[in-house]
Amino acid sequence: MKHTYKITGMTCVGCETDVKSALSNLKEITAVQVNLDKEEATVEMTSHVSIEKLQQTLLLAGLHYTIKVKDSSEDKKEKIEETNKAVYECPMHCEGDKTYDEPGDCPVCGMHLKEQTVEYICPMHCEGDKTYDNPGTCPKCKMKLVVKSAKDSENKVAKHSHNHEHAHNHEHNHAHKGKGVFYCSMGCEGDKTYDEPGSCPVCGMDLIEQPTLATGTKFTCSMHPEIIKDAPGACPICGMDLIPMEPDESEEQKTYKDLAKKMKLSTILSVPVLLISLAMYLPKNPLLLIMPQYYWDWVQFLLTIPVVFVTCWVFFERAWKSIITWNLNMFTLVGIGTGAAFLFSIVGLFFPDVFPQEFRGKSGDVSLYFEATAVILTLVLLGQLLEARAHSQTSGAIKELLKLAPSEATLVIDGEDKVVSIHDIKAGDLLRVKPGEKIPVDGVIAEGKSSIDESMITGEPIPVDKTVDDKVSSGTINGTQSFVMKAERVGSETLLAQIIQMVSDASRSRAPIQKLADTISKYFVPIVVGVSIITFIVWANFGPNPALVYAFVNAVAVLIIACPCALGLATPMSVMVGVGKGAQSGVLIKNAEALETMNKVNVLITDKTGTLTEGKPSVESVVALEGDSKKLLQQIASLNQYSEHPLAQAIVTYAKQNKTKLSKADDFEAVAGMGVVGTVDKNKVALGNKKLMLQIKATIPSELETKIIAEQKLGKTVSFIAVNKKAVGYVSISDAIKQSSKQAIKTLMDKGVEVIMLTGDNENTAKAVADELHLTNFKAGCLPEDKLEVIKQLQAEGKIVAMAGDGINDAPALAQSNVGIAMGTGTDVAIESSEITLVKGDLQGIVKAKNLSHEVMKNIKQNLFFSFAYNILGVPIAAGVLFPVFGILLSPIIAALAMSFSSVSVITNSLRLRSVKI
Repeated sequence: MKHTYKITGMTCVGCETDVKSALSNLKEITAVQVNLDKEEATVEMTSHVSIEKLQQTLLLAGLHYTIKVKDSSEDKKEKIEETNKAVYECPMHCEGDKTYDEPGDCPVCGMHLKEQTVEYICPMHCEGDKTYDNPGTCPKCKMKLVVKSAKDSENKVAKHSHNHEHAHNHEHNHAHKGKGVFYCSMGCEGDKTYDEPGSCPVCGMDLIEQPTLATGTKFTCSMHPEIIKDAPGACPICGMDLIPMEPDESEEQKTYKDLAKKMKLSTILSVPVLLISLAMYLPKNPLLLIMPQYYWDWVQFLLTIPVVFVTCWVFFERAWKSIITWNLNMFTLVGIGTGAAFLFSIVGLFFPDVFPQEFRGKSGDVSLYFEATAVILTLVLLGQLLEARAHSQTSGAIKELLKLAPSEATLVIDGEDKVVSIHDIKAGDLLRVKPGEKIPVDGVIAEGKSSIDESMITGEPIPVDKTVDDKVSSGTINGTQSFVMKAERVGSETLLAQIIQMVSDASRSRAPIQKLADTISKYFVPIVVGVSIITFIVWANFGPNPALVYAFVNAVAVLIIACPCALGLATPMSVMVGVGKGAQSGVLIKNAEALETMNKVNVLITDKTGTLTEGKPSVESVVALEGDSKKLLQQIASLNQYSEHPLAQAIVTYAKQNKTKLSKADDFEAVAGMGVVGTVDKNKVALGNKKLMLQIKATIPSELETKIIAEQKLGKTVSFIAVNKKAVGYVSISDAIKQSSKQAIKTLMDKGVEVIMLTGDNENTAKAVADELHLTNFKAGCLPEDKLEVIKQLQAEGKIVAMAGDGINDAPALAQSNVGIAMGTGTDVAIESSEITLVKGDLQGIVKAKNLSHEVMKNIKQNLFFSFAYNILGVPIAAGVLFPVFGILLSPIIAALAMSFSSVSVITNSLRLRSVKI
């Protein structure tokens, strides 16, 4: 019989596989087909299984899904499209995500409300911000698409929501996505994080604490430590000034100190065990003068017990956990190897008569391996200790960024200064920044001027002069003058907080090159166990006497020397250090895939305004063919006052400088890639390129067109001005080319990267800019869809394309490109659509990103080569392949030492990235 059931709660192909596996375990069930998209399972069974039993089977497997019988009404329901009532929103989002049920005008800016469209997006952003018109699954990761809201930040919430649900369904129920501050350094579970410290359920490694911004500085009295306050002030008991409390010790530090204590105890216990064992090989063992060997064996046993059951017991817990969950890892091998040696030695000590002659040495005694057990475990512990120290250094870039975050600020209230906690600052507050202080939040200078050291964010060592209305960022350092600033972005919205979050997320992301190591690691431990068994059999049958002793020792050596951790750490460590290095150099990388792909990029598509140029356009002149140019300025400035485009802002600024009074603009509409139209003082005004003039069917006098072409050939951006469908003048805008653009383009071309400029500007202006930058390939008059098509065409030719842009109109092209690169000086939409953000916002950052990508990929390949070479050479040597020719055997103790240092060497090599020049 065959039944179809409805299953709710599945989110990815992993869920699909788990449901199929769980139901297939029932003896009555012969076949199971699960469809993620339809949320249903088709089950074939020899006899009927109740729905209650199916539900219980899922729960016992740790799968918290709901299964129920699917009826015909649900089939009909699936064929009916959702008929939601139309929803309207302001195109400028003046009131955030507020929506309206009826069409009309925005009560804030007066613009016409537009109908909100429902779009779907991959929660993992596999294809950037690419959207779909219909629900379904992502073609890359096969996860269910989610509804895209007005702000991409909500997509991130959807992503975290998926991670939480996936973790809840697939992992141990106690581990879930809460604050999300602990993660596996090997990335075994992607970007999954845990609320509490512990060990990874897959590889068994200690979870690493993600550095985060402090939640708030507490203040205490040096004389009365029981007094703890949230803000600075005076002690209520003695009147002394309160001082900031030292932050609590991080879990990383606690873990390291705990390992260090265990390491000291293990060393104290293991060294005597090793010395007793070595003394046995001396011609005249001095220890036998004190007491017989039998009693020394008991001493070794007693000293080994605390090593096994106290300092290193966690290794056996992880080994057992790995076996029952079948997530075999390094600790599986260590646990089996040392556990076998310890148990063998106990039986040999208490019941030596049970062993045949083959297990006895020349003296007739059974060989005991207490020293191997104690020393191997101590060396593994040493490896964990060294890794903990090295891990701390790999996240050094994030920690350095965290140090930039100030804990307090000076709030200006009614002319009075008041020191407050950084967490009490709100947008709009006035803050005084004194010489040498860190800027507390993002904002603009309201009074005064100074020079700001932004090197910790942009990577540029030269201080930047700032004056009124200039933007300043949290964590940067004020120079020698005091100023008052207005807070704009606080808390998690500041640039510093976003950089820290981006670096943390990217550090945990997985590069495609890691798939090779993941695939090998999956089969690594079973293969090693198999090799160990084969080693025992071969030595037992063909080895010299005592054959079984040789067989046992070499089998243990094989288990101990193999190190899957070196393979697992090869990529994540390089990514973590590389991403941190990029952040310190002003290159913010969103994920490891972008870091890897950047090394393969052979075509760079770049926008003109704000990318090649300063992005700070200024109006040079407003020219009227006939009549008053001041009237034209008033009209176009009134029209542009609601636009955030840099050219529009330049026109409004020019109007204000000329004390032009602005009027209300009605029917405002931004025509992508062309310009803007609207109604000002009952006149229909249009400002834009020639395409816009043709679209609105405006007449263009030849005299006007001649003047405009002459301006364009000088490299100026010139827009037509039309009033009531007649072109009556133009506005000439200049935007200086960035000094770094020419050198950056030359460097990229020398590296074999073809640079193409795509701009919405006219042919004459584009050619003037291209000539100055020695660009041979450019295209003018590009609409957003044109840029998109160019990128698709290049990708169809097999090119790996990076796109650099800074505007809203660049967002589709940024999302389509293999690597989207946003200028940090650009719009939020462009930054959200990209994989790499350049804080300073010039092309020199792309050169840095390209160099960084090359160095990181080279470092990863070195790590992988070492990891593969170590295991390929180490396992056969431990098995004894050199013995027939050279008579060389590898002691399990030496094997343990090699295994411990293999992971450390991978991390040490990754740390070299901190010193490379990009």
